[in-house]
Amino acid sequence: MLDWTAASTAFVAMIVLALVGWLISLARRDVSIVDSLWSLFFLTALAVYSWRVGASGARTTILLVLVAIWALRLAIYLTARNWSHEEDRRYQAIRARNEPGFEWKSFYLVFLLQAILAAIIAAPLLAVAAGDATVGLTGSSTSGAALGVLEYAGIALWVIGFGFEAVGDWQLARFKGEPSNRGQVLDTGVWRYTRHPNYFGEATLWWGYYLIAVAAGGAWTVFAPVLMTVLLLKVSGVALLEKDIGIAHELAVELGVSDPVLAHAREQFRTLRADLGESADYLDPIRVAERAAGVELRG
Repeated sequence: MLDWTAASTAFVAMIVLALVGWLISLARRDVSIVDSLWSLFFLTALAVYSWRVGASGARTTILLVLVAIWALRLAIYLTARNWSHEEDRRYQAIRARNEPGFEWKSFYLVFLLQAILAAIIAAPLLAVAAGDATVGLTGSSTSGAALGVLEYAGIALWVIGFGFEAVGDWQLARFKGEPSNRGQVLDTGVWRYTRHPNYFGEATLWWGYYLIAVAAGGAWTVFAPVLMTVLLLKVSGVALLEKDIGIAHELAVELGVSDPVLAHAREQFRTLRADLGESADYLDPIRVAERAAGVELRG
């Protein structure tokens, strides 16, 4: 089982990270930076917990490497992608619903909430460190245990998941960087196998973490990969993206144009807004269509 004193220390470290991110968001008036912190919450939790319990086994070392590679890549990618763009529309909607005073409310509505959620999902990671602890509640150690089938299966799942996520992000960034691809749909590379390779990859690597946790006695943490999969499929990942696709299609039908034409118009609007700021919002193609059609489209 977990050392709850060490787990509490790890959670405090996650709150400190959330606080730092919140302060940056105040300066930028953009809470989207929390997306960059998401993966770092898990790396922080595992690193601090492992340090507090003295975990030094092969499983913990390998897991630290895997989580660090995943967390740092995702944080760097999301920061580079989002830094020069406007606040994500998800957070714009939350901001609008919680004014006035959203700047202060955002700490617990956005940053603290995600830190708590990450602390729950991090259970398999901490279970691995607990299993490898050289200093724990009982003083026992499993740090010398050799890797078995479950660990290797977990690593294999992680490699598959990380490959889909990282390659999918790279292929999409390269595709969107080509002006000739505006309004087109990426259906090559890993995108030919799934409409959402990044979300598929993230869910897969979390099941890989879980298999490693099972080998360390953490089978009870199955709720974590299940919760992560549900979040990706039904809440913050696939569901939101599919909703956007549906909005675009509805609007294209309303306007009598093709989906690619609408996508191109929205891409042009984002470029314009980056130059003109909020004063360009009146030119958003979706808002223009709403005014013309006399309807309010979602998003």
